[in-house]
Amino acid sequence: MTLFIGRRALARGSLGVALATPFIRTAAAQTTLEWVAGSVGGGWYTMAAGLSSLIREENPDVQIRVVPGGGLANPTRINNGQSQIGWGIDTFSASAVKGTEPYSAKHEKIRCLGTGYSPTEHLLLRTKDAGPTDMRGILTQRGLKIGAPQRSSTDEMTLQRILKFLGSSPDKIRSEGGRYLNGSYTDIGSAYNDGQVDYLYVALAKPAALMTEIAQGRRGGRLTAFPDDIRKHLIDEFAYAEGTLQKSDYPDLLDGTIPVTLMDSVIVVNESIPAEIVQKITATLIKNQGQRLATIHPSMAGWTPAKAVNYRGVPFHPGAIAAFRAAGVNPPA
Repeated sequence: MTLFIGRRALARGSLGVALATPFIRTAAAQTTLEWVAGSVGGGWYTMAAGLSSLIREENPDVQIRVVPGGGLANPTRINNGQSQIGWGIDTFSASAVKGTEPYSAKHEKIRCLGTGYSPTEHLLLRTKDAGPTDMRGILTQRGLKIGAPQRSSTDEMTLQRILKFLGSSPDKIRSEGGRYLNGSYTDIGSAYNDGQVDYLYVALAKPAALMTEIAQGRRGGRLTAFPDDIRKHLIDEFAYAEGTLQKSDYPDLLDGTIPVTLMDSVIVVNESIPAEIVQKITATLIKNQGQRLATIHPSMAGWTPAKAVNYRGVPFHPGAIAAFRAAGVNPPA
């Protein structure tokens, strides 16, 4: 009788594997996931690599490979099942769920593991000896030469929103003899250091390696404050947040405290990942909050389960809900 029940259980298990989505492999007690991060060289890629290693270390049955991506494209990639887990931006991920600009359709297959993983400051860097020193003056000058990440990134879309608010655009910049250069963080950093552009616009969690490298380089630069009206526009129209940078954050790029626009990171997953796997991943993050996460990237030092569940933009995955409830906090229903 016991043997008969065992065979039936095995048969049911085999059927479950056969019906599972192609990228989840459980027959050999191992799950392989693809984590879509940000550009190689950016903070998201570094954090994804570190978290993937930590998750594998504590859960040998969960294997994760990291691939480059971008904040705008990642929710769509995960919704379509091309990747199963990845980084998203709070405001843009919420827009993806609703199917509102910049997305044209509702993303109904994405779930999340909450927010607060890495507050991300928007940064406008200028050379010390280049033209205007205020954001409005910089972005509306003729002959502006500025570098920004790829067109699929939240950094670049935010810059376009600011330019539109100021009555400008990438096409206008180019038509007036300027340069609007897109590339990876490494590419635009090199273009800045080589004098191909005089300004950079990026969104990177502090301390950003790109900024640190530029500060130590031959050209240096200064970070620019976000004016009140631009910050208010981004908050009112697109649900961004506000933050500040202290001189201690980037000692060689700041003369004092400046206000900046802020976004935060969420971990987004495809709804089809088994709850058991998502619960293991979330429990590992909870267990290692504090110093261990900070060693992966300083921006994750302040993450807590209580902060993670304070998000309404994307429904929580059932596995994440179970892990957070076990830790004594309650995600939204």
